[in-house]
Amino acid sequence: MDEYVEEIKDIWDSHWLTNMGAKHKTFQGELKEYLGVQNIDLFTNGHMALELSLQALNLQGEVITTPFTFASTTHAIVRNGLTPVFCDISPDDFTMDVNKIESLITDRTSAIMPVHVYGNVCNIEEIERIAKKYELKVIYDAAHTFGVKYKGKSTATFGDVSCFSFHATKVFNSIEGGAACFKDEEFGLKLYRLKNFGIRGPECVDAVGANAKMNEFCAAMGICNLRHVDEEINKRKAVVERYREHLENVEGLQLNPIQKDVEPNYAYFPVIFEEKKFGSTRNEVVEALGREGIGARKYFYPLTNTFECFHNKYDVNKTPVALHMSKHVLTLPLYADLNFDVVDKICEIVLSCRR
Repeated sequence: MDEYVEEIKDIWDSHWLTNMGAKHKTFQGELKEYLGVQNIDLFTNGHMALELSLQALNLQGEVITTPFTFASTTHAIVRNGLTPVFCDISPDDFTMDVNKIESLITDRTSAIMPVHVYGNVCNIEEIERIAKKYELKVIYDAAHTFGVKYKGKSTATFGDVSCFSFHATKVFNSIEGGAACFKDEEFGLKLYRLKNFGIRGPECVDAVGANAKMNEFCAAMGICNLRHVDEEINKRKAVVERYREHLENVEGLQLNPIQKDVEPNYAYFPVIFEEKKFGSTRNEVVEALGREGIGARKYFYPLTNTFECFHNKYDVNKTPVALHMSKHVLTLPLYADLNFDVVDKICEIVLSCRR
C-alpha cells in the first residue's frame, strides 16, 4: 500500500488522471522492455484490447478459435460481426489442436485466434505455418501467459498481435487493464484511434472509435506490480510444486503439463478428474472443498459455444475434447502467498474424495 500511495502522489499534484499521462507512458515503456516487443498499446481492459485489435485488422468472415476459453475471446469475435468457427483442443495442454485447423479453413476464413491456456503455450510454429500458407491473420489471446517465454522469447512477440489482460485475478495486474503487442506500426495507429474515439488530432476525428484508454491509477498499479512480478512468479512456482507433491501420479487425476522450451508463469493449477478412476466427480470435489470454505473454479465451464446467448447456433459435438475437459476440469486455489498448510489441507480434502 505504501508503495502504491507513493506512486500516485504526483497524479494528485498534476491533476492528470487519464488520457495517456505520465504514468501511462512510463508503464507502457517499462512493459515494452519487459516483454521485449516492438510496439505495445494499453487499454482499459483485456477484452477491449482483443475486440479493437480485431477491428483494427479490418477482418471479415470467419475466425477460427477455441471454445475452451473465457467469454471475452468469443464475444470479441462476435461483436465485430465475425463468425467464430470452433476448433477442438489438445487433451494434453488444453490449447487449440493444430491438427484440426486446416480442415476448418474456408474461403471465408480471415484469421485464427488461438488461446494460450493456464499459461500453456500454443503450438506457435504450426499456427504460423498454417497462417502463412492460407494468408491468415493471427491474434493471440495471451491473457494467461504474461511473463511466459517460449524458446527464450515472450509470448507477446508472436502473431500479428498478442493481447493481455491485467485484471486483478491475473499473475500480473494493474487492478484492471490490458495491452496489445504488435509489430506493424500502421496497425498501431489504427488501434490507437479506435481506443480514443477515432481522434487523429485536436480538431480531426476521421474514424468511429471507442473509449478504451487506461487511467493513470491503473497504470501506477501496473508500474508497482511490474517491479515484483518475477518474484511473484517464483512464489507461485513453489505453491505449484507443493500441489504436485500431493497430487502427482494419483490415479484418475490429470495435472497441467510441463511444456518443453517454456518458462511458465504458474498462472493456474487445473486438475482433470476422471471419476471412473478417481472415484468422485469434479462436482463432488467442488462440494467437498466448499463445505470447508474453500472456493475452486470450474474453469472453463461451460464452453463458450454452449452459452445461452448462442443457443442452438453451434454444434458442441464438433469439439468433443473441449466438451469433455470442461465437464471434468477444476482449477484449485493458487496465488503467490498461499500458505503451504492451506495447500496441504486442500489436497487432503481432494484426496479424501477417492473411493
